[in-house]
Order: sequence, then structure tokens, then C-alpha cells
Amino acid sequence: MNTELAEELNQEACNFWEAQDYPAALECFNRALSVCNCYPKLWNNRGNVLCDLGRYAEALASYDRAIGLKHDYHQAWFNRGVALKELGAYGNALESFHKAIEIHPDPIYVHRKEEIWLKKKLIPV
Repeated sequence: MNTELAEELNQEACNFWEAQDYPAALECFNRALSVCNCYPKLWNNRGNVLCDLGRYAEALASYDRAIGLKHDYHQAWFNRGVALKELGAYGNALESFHKAIEIHPDPIYVHRKEEIWLKKKLIPV
């Protein structure tokens, strides 16, 4: 397990991601995870790229891996909520946003939770 190489690949992947070259970013994150798959930030970042590619179920699996490695990873809980929202799983999205808020009471998280709550109330289940 080479955490230094994984961090270098993470940075390279983030550069691709910022340039909106999502396929290259995903490839880089996958390479980084092949070197060090116990690094929660890599799983979270991979999930973000998958969300940007519209691959929400795969993103959700990446966020779950990140959370499995670091249960109090509020960014991964928040991002998990975003992926669930995109999949139409509003109740589960609310639970994820609530967990993110419980760990780190960020106004952005609160706003997103309220937005999903309202959408859930407007959409018959």
C-alpha cells in the first residue's frame, strides 16, 4: 500500500476533474484506489466524478465505501445524500443529509436537507 503514490494520483485526478475531464479523472481515481483502497478521500472523490458523469448508483457505492472507512466523514454523507436525491430516493437522501448535519452542522447541508424535504412532500410516494 503506497499512500504517497495514491495522494499524487488523487491530486492528478482532481486536476482532471477541475478541468472537467471526468473520464480521465475517473481513470486516475481508479488507479489511485488500486494502489491504496483504504483511503476514504479517494472513494469520496471518485463518487463525485461518477455523479458528474450521471452514474449515481456507482457514486453511491463509492460514498458507502468512504463512509465504511470513516464513519464520521460528513462530506461523504452529504454527497451520498446528493446521489440518493438524484436516484429519487428522497427519504434516504434526507437521512444522509441529517447524518452530515449531525456530524458537521453546515448551513449548506441544512439548506439541502430542507430542499429535499420539501421535494419529498410535493412528490407522492
